[in-house]
Amino acid sequence: MLPPEILKKTSSAPLRRRVPPKKLKRASLAEELAAFRQFGTKTRRLVTRATIGLTKHAVPTFVNEFWTARQRAASNLHEISYRACFKPQLPRFFIERLTNPGDVVYDPFMGRGTTPIEAALLGRVPFGNDVNPLSQVLTRARLIPPSLKAIAERLGTINLRAGGRPPKDLLVFYHRDTLREICALRKYLLARREEGLLDNVDEWIAMVALNRLTGHSPGFFSVYTMPPNQAVSVKSQRKINERRQQVPPYRDVVKIILKKSHQLLKEMKRADFARLAGVAGQARFTTAAADATHELPAGSVSLVVTSPPFLDIVDYATDNWLRCWFLGIDSQAVKITIPKKLDVWQEVMTNVFRELHRLLKPGGHVAFEVGEVNRGKVKLEEAVISCGLTAGLEPLLVMINDQEFTKTANCWGVDNNAKGTNTNRIVVFQKKI
Repeated sequence: MLPPEILKKTSSAPLRRRVPPKKLKRASLAEELAAFRQFGTKTRRLVTRATIGLTKHAVPTFVNEFWTARQRAASNLHEISYRACFKPQLPRFFIERLTNPGDVVYDPFMGRGTTPIEAALLGRVPFGNDVNPLSQVLTRARLIPPSLKAIAERLGTINLRAGGRPPKDLLVFYHRDTLREICALRKYLLARREEGLLDNVDEWIAMVALNRLTGHSPGFFSVYTMPPNQAVSVKSQRKINERRQQVPPYRDVVKIILKKSHQLLKEMKRADFARLAGVAGQARFTTAAADATHELPAGSVSLVVTSPPFLDIVDYATDNWLRCWFLGIDSQAVKITIPKKLDVWQEVMTNVFRELHRLLKPGGHVAFEVGEVNRGKVKLEEAVISCGLTAGLEPLLVMINDQEFTKTANCWGVDNNAKGTNTNRIVVFQKKI
């Protein structure tokens, strides 16, 4: 028993309630960018200015190498060709910092599906839209990847000699036997779609075949042509063949599809398949103008990561004419808006931002990637700030990521300091709570 003096002192002392430890406050994105040193370079701080009417806005701007080839490589599942696509590290940077597993991540100009696929690999629910119907074909199949065994078995059931009479014009790209196999595969896939029988294995085969139609190595169905993210015209290919004195060699369609499938899936782990399966059923994709995605529910999106068409830099319809043929799509009927004048571009993007405002949850973010065009004379980040403001979104910051040129750009012989985009330039907006 305690002595009386100790007992008295103890009983008269006030009770102290146990105080739970304080949660560490997560740094804001701006604070994190300012302190970023992951690759050994100090962040530079600038200001980007935009004017709406008589009101001037100054937006904090951060410049550094925020993602690089030195960080962990992206999943091989992304390795399909599409012109003017950004690296998976870009959406990953924002997905990891601005969302939680189970949140919806959306791209209204999804192209090859980089944002939706990276979101799904990180356990987020992917939403996507593109006016080009090819985008869904390129994206959906990779959310439910089949096994290599299932792919091989399905290819073995297709009669690749039943393609009918092949289009003669396409013989500038393909050996006659290769073209016959391509036409037979096309016929099979179109029939399965017409009958409503397309499954994830068929969709995978269609996606891989689209990406092997033309290219500049023996890994493609075609003779040597331009990089695989676009198809030149028949007339242009004749000139390439004459200049190189080349004749299309036979390519085994089945072997090429299986080889590319192996490349896409070889590093996939069980956990990756499980994450994809966990969100694939909730994924939603639309084929519409980015300002009219009425099928998507209001207030459902936590984060938008996207990159819109840049004025008249890329002609997506012409690039994809051969892919459209393979899928039975009229490429001329695909209306892709690429305004050539900045004021018209801003008007179109303002309407897109109004639609994004409708889709975003309160507190949700938009990471809108743009680039320098007209040899750096037009910096779209300055133009896009006013678009977001007009639509009711708050510009939080501009983030500029220094980058090295891609293989495709080098293949074109384009100097970063002379043409194209020199840096990733992302304007981050937030919908007010």
